[in-house]
Amino acid sequence: MEKIQAHITGKTISSNSKEAYTLTKKSHFGEHVGEKIIYLPEEAFYLLEQNKLEFIQKNKTLSKQETRLKIQKIDKKFSLKYPVFKDLRKKGYTLKTGLKFGSDFRVYDKGKTPKQVHAKWLVFIEHESNKTSWQEFSAKNRVANSTKKKLLLAIVDNEERITYYEVGWTKP
Repeated sequence: MEKIQAHITGKTISSNSKEAYTLTKKSHFGEHVGEKIIYLPEEAFYLLEQNKLEFIQKNKTLSKQETRLKIQKIDKKFSLKYPVFKDLRKKGYTLKTGLKFGSDFRVYDKGKTPKQVHAKWLVFIEHESNKTSWQEFSAKNRVANSTKKKLLLAIVDNEERITYYEVGWTKP
């Protein structure tokens, strides 16, 4: 398969290549919007690392480092979110934006697709040095519960090691 040629326009990463449509249908990378496939920054960078995508700007292929710098300008939290995206995707989960839920990602169980089922988890990512109040924690858990999902906290340390905590809502 030829590499997907992607472009960054403003804060949007997109492609209209045949390969992009094929991969979206097969592996659920990106979202079909109008005449293009739109990628989350983490999806695009993951595909770049997998040698399935390249970034083109002004008829020039960007290096991995140039791409990373451009993506970090789009998403200030990219360096924290990307290790979690990569880890969960390698484990077979499908991730999509969690923006409308106030989370970093929605995660679909292995083998399930966004068109088949609802997400299993809402993922909130924090660096291990950050502090979260009980009110913030409760609000995250309430959003997850009200949308029939579980809360998955991903705590990332300085070496990009990740610890996951699954939180569910129980009634006494």
